[in-house]
Amino acid sequence: MATVLPQRPEWDRLYETAAGQAGLFTTQQAAEAGYSPQLLVHYVHSGKALRVRRGIYRLVHFPAGEHEELVGTWLWSEQRGVVSHQTALALHGLSDALPAHVHLTLPSEWRRRRFRVPADVVLHHDDVPPEDRSWFGAVPTTNPRRTLNDCARAGLSPELLKQAAQQALRRGLVKKSELVAVKKALAPFGGLAA
Repeated sequence: MATVLPQRPEWDRLYETAAGQAGLFTTQQAAEAGYSPQLLVHYVHSGKALRVRRGIYRLVHFPAGEHEELVGTWLWSEQRGVVSHQTALALHGLSDALPAHVHLTLPSEWRRRRFRVPADVVLHHDDVPPEDRSWFGAVPTTNPRRTLNDCARAGLSPELLKQAAQQALRRGLVKKSELVAVKKALAPFGGLAA
């Protein structure tokens, strides 16, 4: 059954969608609330909305969020991406990693898709099942176990990897037996033991 779109714009519907996404919304979500592309352009010119990137907008008067760039990246991925690797390490408060880019894991089938990747995004392709996910505000992220193992497989520096794994173990976020890739990556550097 097809979705029935409203005959006229419904501000409350658009606002409710944006409120759950740090004030951001997509062109598709705006259309579902009755906003045409032309009306979105009008809202941008009148200062009610700001174009964040192609197909993604922000309500100007919505309070700025600390990590709204993650929401924008997630929306860019059609809500299919999962924040991962070094970005997820930072969100979980593990290690001193300060990624300059947003690391996003997209489904494996997206590997063959052709699209323009934003300059501030590093893509990884893999399927992230629900049990490997957690949520950080409005966006899904890999859980600490998956994050650490992904970083190990991606070649994160041994110093940062060891620091992150030890912090996760101390905080009870993971068990040593769950860190198979981490142990393998750190074996040439003295292993995981403190």
